[in-house]
Amino acid sequence: MQIRDALPAELAEIGEIRVEAYRAGGFLALESHYEPTLRVLGADGTGQVLVAEEPDGRLVGTVMLQLWPQADEIVRGPDEAEIRALAVRPDAAGSGVGKALVAAVIDRAARSGVRHLVLCSQPDMAAAHRVYEDAGFTRLPERDWSPTAELTLIAYGLPLAKSS
Repeated sequence: MQIRDALPAELAEIGEIRVEAYRAGGFLALESHYEPTLRVLGADGTGQVLVAEEPDGRLVGTVMLQLWPQADEIVRGPDEAEIRALAVRPDAAGSGVGKALVAAVIDRAARSGVRHLVLCSQPDMAAAHRVYEDAGFTRLPERDWSPTAELTLIAYGLPLAKSS
């Protein structure tokens, strides 16, 4: 498996991977207002979209890095960046794709000069939380926030070493 930058022609498929993964996990209702966001996230060029590609060319996962100031409310300054929309095709779940994507996005953030990497997650995304925690992320309850009255997102953070 190779982790690489997404190509513009792949962004529609990447949106489908996100929706498929979120739906399979029970994290995206059919009437969700977040689905259109998942489908187009990164298409406007405000983030760095990474993909996991199998040797046969099949895309099996994705993650996005958003640098300040284009990131959401959780990012508080130019030394921070946000991980968004980690998603793995359901038939590839548990195979290490998520772990590889998180490692790659951490490396990308560090090489970009980010000192603190943050993310928000739905409270019931236990598999993703394990991946984040295994990578060294810790909870930042003071940064939890509610994009809607029905949902509170929980925050995680990872300090990054200054790159030389």
